[in-house]
Amino acid sequence: MSTLMLARRHRSSAFPLALLAVGVVVYASLYPFADWRWPAGASLWELMWLPLPPQRLRFDIGANLLGYMPVAALIYGAGVRSGHRPRACWWLAVLGPAALSYLMELTQQFLPDRYPSQLDWGLNALGSLAGATAAAAMQRLGLIDHWQAARDRWFAPHSGGALALLLTWPLGLLFPTPMPLGLGPSWGRVQESLLDLLTETRGVEALLDWLADSPPSMGQLSPLAEGAGVALGLLGPCLLAFSVTRRGWRRAVMAAGAAGLGWAATTLSAALNFGPSHAMAWVTPVLLPACAVALALAALLLAAPARLTAALGIAVMSAGVMLVAQAPSDPYFALSLQAWEQGRFIHFHGLAQWLGWLWPLAALGWLAAHLAAREP
Repeated sequence: MSTLMLARRHRSSAFPLALLAVGVVVYASLYPFADWRWPAGASLWELMWLPLPPQRLRFDIGANLLGYMPVAALIYGAGVRSGHRPRACWWLAVLGPAALSYLMELTQQFLPDRYPSQLDWGLNALGSLAGATAAAAMQRLGLIDHWQAARDRWFAPHSGGALALLLTWPLGLLFPTPMPLGLGPSWGRVQESLLDLLTETRGVEALLDWLADSPPSMGQLSPLAEGAGVALGLLGPCLLAFSVTRRGWRRAVMAAGAAGLGWAATTLSAALNFGPSHAMAWVTPVLLPACAVALALAALLLAAPARLTAALGIAVMSAGVMLVAQAPSDPYFALSLQAWEQGRFIHFHGLAQWLGWLWPLAALGWLAAHLAAREP
């Protein structure tokens, strides 16, 4: 069966992932969106010619080269899966991200804390070329059609949104969480952000007083409450996967994959912040028992109807969000935040934080829409 026919039958996860990748690039390129000003003494024509590159760290060079590769690959995949010609999709995947990169470098000249350069644009364009070419090679080798055939065997139709959410879940875990695997808005951080935002606003004195008087958290969590939060944080993505995965052993693979990805993403975050020797600093005494409980509960639902797993997913994620919102900040969490806000991840800090906050809310919205769409 051709890629075009399959694309008509399914909603590809490549399209929402491509949109997310573009959003990530724009956010990371223009963060912190503050202190906009016109460069002194520069004309518009002069700005069109990007400045020569300043001294760059290896991390910056690698990030600029690799950052646009998934963007181009996803654009190519989304175009091919939508039935467009592969050659046109390749040109779009190469030129589109390259044009976006030029626009971002041009716009960065109006931000005093950013350092645009011709080198960055060249590295971004090279990454786009590599990503589009790699995706085209996969398509020529038939790997995209093989993936679609495997998706037919593993997942229900119209599962693109859920798959996109599952693929972005580990990215949300890269930002330090109040408890292991616990995504969602932390009330302490929300409270702090609202106070900073509304301090100079008139007519909201009552709201400011309420925010200032509200306790930032419920206090130190008991081991039982912390374990519940960890178990809910792992069980939620498992149930999201079960809502679109065919029953049986495939669900067991998805649950094991969720546990592995969650562990790997949190370990990577700790290693990047504190060094490889401290990669396991996030592990708490309740972590393994809580993960075992979550996987045992997931095992009981390997043969459950998809609608039941979706409904249970809404309940589990809602409980997890409420628990994370009241969780206190432990010493590891505070040190992790300091590393992100002052270290090499400063331009990804806001994006990663919002992704960690909003992912469970987006998952809840998708599950609710999924249930409503399947109503008789």
